[in-house]
Amino acid sequence: MPRMLDVSDAVRAEIGDEEADRLLAGENAPGSYDCTSCRTPGDSAQERTSTVLFVGDETAVLAFAHSTCLPSQVVQVTEEQLRGAVRSINADTGGQAAAGVPAQGTQQQTAPEQAAPRQAAQEQAVLGVTSGLVLVAGELHPALVVEPTAPIVRPGTTGPGDDFLTLLTEQGYAPMTDLDSVPPVLHGWSVLLAMGQLHAVLQPGAEGGGPAAWWQAHQPLQVTEGWRAAANKHQQVLMFAAPVGSIGRQPREDLLRNALDKAAAQGRLVAATLPLAGT
Repeated sequence: MPRMLDVSDAVRAEIGDEEADRLLAGENAPGSYDCTSCRTPGDSAQERTSTVLFVGDETAVLAFAHSTCLPSQVVQVTEEQLRGAVRSINADTGGQAAAGVPAQGTQQQTAPEQAAPRQAAQEQAVLGVTSGLVLVAGELHPALVVEPTAPIVRPGTTGPGDDFLTLLTEQGYAPMTDLDSVPPVLHGWSVLLAMGQLHAVLQPGAEGGGPAAWWQAHQPLQVTEGWRAAANKHQQVLMFAAPVGSIGRQPREDLLRNALDKAAAQGRLVAATLPLAGT
């Protein structure tokens, strides 16, 4: 029986056309499953279902998720994390929610993060990402703070200067002069959580394609239970971005908030509210 499956081009490239066609025909896809994101039941014969391929160093596992929870995509994880996820999935579902598949043409990420623009010194700038809870209008919100390790110039240009904030405002991020209110929602962007860990910040794909990683963790980042609970409550994450040297690595959330306030007052902060993908 055909399934209501979404198989992205990235997943199809990894598993091959033959395997993808079998899934769509219902030969290898389970009817019922537990969503790899929200862990609640789904039925690929009755509702749109995403195929999510978790790829480790040696193994790839195909899982299923409600399309409203996660888009169909390839998620890079470590081999240890992948084996742990398989054990968890099999314990929850009797082995029906995931299946081992051959990973064809898998590319392992070697840079700490990807999709960062070039810095002026002609080297790849690394985007540092910090998670924390930020108090806005009397309520705690989950937040990500992004700060590159070096000045970033517009792709295709060289020389001194830092275009990081300009590039983000062109994408729809709003300059912040204070943190008295929640920044506007930036549609098309999202924050990807899978298996309770932070995997990526997604941006709209080129020419109307599926979402692409603007930032992707080399290894999925752990978040606190409080951060995850706030993200599940609001179903969105505040993302703040500042040029190199504006925020720094702050050991406590109150110090992080002070650094954000200072950067905003100096005109060195942009932000947006991003929908949450996954839980």
